[in-house]
Amino acid sequence: MNTLKVGSLFSGIGGIDLGFQQAGFEIAFANESDKDTCKTYRHNLKNCNLIEDDIRNVNAEALPYVDVLSAGFPCQSFSVCGNKKGFKDERGNLFFEIMHIADVLQPPVIFLENVANLTEHDNGKTFNVIHNELASRDYFIRYVIADACNYGIPQHRTRIYIVAFKSPCACEAFRFPVECKSGKHIFDVIDKTLKVDDLYYVSQESSLYAKLNKAMTDSRQIYRFSDYGIQSSKGGISFTLKANMGTWYNRVPFIKDNYGIRKITPCECLALQGFPKGYSFPDIPSTSAYKQCGNTVCVPIIKNIAEQIKVLTLSCE
Repeated sequence: MNTLKVGSLFSGIGGIDLGFQQAGFEIAFANESDKDTCKTYRHNLKNCNLIEDDIRNVNAEALPYVDVLSAGFPCQSFSVCGNKKGFKDERGNLFFEIMHIADVLQPPVIFLENVANLTEHDNGKTFNVIHNELASRDYFIRYVIADACNYGIPQHRTRIYIVAFKSPCACEAFRFPVECKSGKHIFDVIDKTLKVDDLYYVSQESSLYAKLNKAMTDSRQIYRFSDYGIQSSKGGISFTLKANMGTWYNRVPFIKDNYGIRKITPCECLALQGFPKGYSFPDIPSTSAYKQCGNTVCVPIIKNIAEQIKVLTLSCE
């Protein structure tokens, strides 16, 4: 069987790339501009052709052929938690850089991931632009808005996944993953019996400890500070991990483990995103690691979608 190739833009720490790799794809190239994020990518996905540069500086003509062009393009300008400027924001306009590279490479499949609010932004006009840009290039489009907790991941993370095929046969046959609530709990992926580094624990003499201890009435849940006070998860499912964990220390979730009250670690954040245990961080600031965790994707969903793309790409050639 032929080995299909994927090229990724706005690659982050490699969540999309990893999902495609687990599905049997070869990573032909990746592009990411953030220095610390590139360190994490190279630390885990070794020997990959990672182009560390602004996408606007990437020479599309020099890129190799790929069967799938993927992009988890910037979502802050579309997010309900961001400024929601969309294409008026420079980050939103970077979508057209994806289209420029697609024009050169002519990939059979384009895969995009973004926040669920993408479909509602500017009364649907933003999504219509994206849809029309793809359709004008003769792509046939499927998309779904999915919450990770409905696919065996103990985190509420609602995202839109867009798959665009050049082949009408592949598009017609494509199906997104069927929801499968596995009942997996936060503490199925976070081990409370394991003592972590002291720096993650809250001092019992601090006022922060007193606030958290009073609020954390259920040790089976995870907690964090929100704009409305201390927020608890429900049903053992984590709330959405956000990039602002790297900006405000108290936006990192807290748990009660067997040794005290502490923040969850960056690697535990990765576990809540479905990354394998071997994925880790190099020597970078913890604020950067937390931000990277909030900006990445739920790997098992990507893998499942990639498996479907692989089968249909090969069968509809």
